[in-house]
Amino acid sequence: MGKVFTITEGLENLGALRTGGQGSVYKARRTGSYITAVKLLPTPVAAEDENDRNFRNFKNEVEKLKRVNEEPNPNVVRILSSGVTDSGSFPFIEMEYIEGPDLEELLRAPHDPLFTIKEAIKLADQLACALSHCHFAGVRHGDIKSNNVKFNIHSGNYVLLDFGLAVMSDEQRRSSMRNAGAIEFMAPEQNEGQMLFQTDIYSYGVVLFEILTGRVPFPLKDGGETARNVVRVQHMEKTVPALLQLRRENLPTDWSEERKAREMQVPDWLVTVINTCLNKKPEDRYPNGMALHEAISAQAISGGTNAELQAENTLLKQRLTDTKQEPLLVPDSVLANARYVSMREALSKRAVRVYRKWVVFLAIVLAVFAAYVAFDAFSTRNGQARIDSLRGSLTLLQAKTAQDSITIKRITRKYNASLKIQAALRKTIKQDSVAMEHPFRSLFSDSTNQTNRRKRKRFLGLF
Repeated sequence: MGKVFTITEGLENLGALRTGGQGSVYKARRTGSYITAVKLLPTPVAAEDENDRNFRNFKNEVEKLKRVNEEPNPNVVRILSSGVTDSGSFPFIEMEYIEGPDLEELLRAPHDPLFTIKEAIKLADQLACALSHCHFAGVRHGDIKSNNVKFNIHSGNYVLLDFGLAVMSDEQRRSSMRNAGAIEFMAPEQNEGQMLFQTDIYSYGVVLFEILTGRVPFPLKDGGETARNVVRVQHMEKTVPALLQLRRENLPTDWSEERKAREMQVPDWLVTVINTCLNKKPEDRYPNGMALHEAISAQAISGGTNAELQAENTLLKQRLTDTKQEPLLVPDSVLANARYVSMREALSKRAVRVYRKWVVFLAIVLAVFAAYVAFDAFSTRNGQARIDSLRGSLTLLQAKTAQDSITIKRITRKYNASLKIQAALRKTIKQDSVAMEHPFRSLFSDSTNQTNRRKRKRFLGLF
């Protein structure tokens, strides 16, 4: 398929995957070989400026949408980036490309026209998980329908796609749904432009009704406005057809009678969940995806199936535990339910084993932590003792140093005094030597001689 226009730099357009009034989805390739899916919104922006209302609304809604991917969920497509195309100035959202068929394709030949009970329960659980994840992040999808749910052939999970309607403004959303929306999946309140958490719940119920019966509750005859108005009125006023009756009418003709009988044993709790989702008034449905997922999880784990199946299952277990009874030819439907019960018990045992492993692991962690604390306390006490010992040695050294300093000062004073005396002695010796050279001079200087004798006596008195 040819390239229609340039998306943005580094994002190559590989052609349209799906087009419609609510925007088009294109297959794209980032620089290299990474394949993505790009959702283009139908309303262009005049400029990438906060003053442009369309751009401002788009940016604000994308910021809300990012909260969905703060924690990854295997049943919700990852949002990779967003922006405005280089040509046409259309806002776009780049999403992870999921390889595999959508539900609409899985309901067409060569596939069966409806899902088996086992696969329907799997889809019900995983799609409810996706809605719970989105609603917990405060994001309403607004466009739950069969071609917005894909089966990932690599992971085996069902994945919720296309958050394009979630990032539109209220005005754009009303216009898009009125002119080109999938009217067969729309909740009654969407005709008034409302988009609530319960709106997604209603569309979820339509999807489950479709995969179990092979058709939506109120099919669209053609694409004309009259037919669309008829479907709108039916959603608001008409009672939902009986699910089990439609399923019986649409069972594949190539299935054996035994398989048909088995596949008609739809659990009562699943029928109740679908009927609750399809209530006309939003307040009569589950309030949000979290409540819906909790209801499905509780019913699926508790095994709340038909009373007839429960009675047969009880009888089967009694017969199997009684070794005196002869082997029974048990219907496949009962065996399937027994396998379900045994699987639930195996999961319960596995949960106990995992719990025990975690208890042992936590005990080991606590023991290691306690040993570390004890070692740290022991090391701290030994270190404190060594510090006290070193502090005492330092005190003794300081005292000895102070005493040595005093001794050094005393010796210095004595040394200075001896230097002075030596200087005086040299002077006296010099004078005496001069007197000896002139003996007659000393006769006339008695006073000088007396002075010298006194100095000599003082010097000798030091020793």
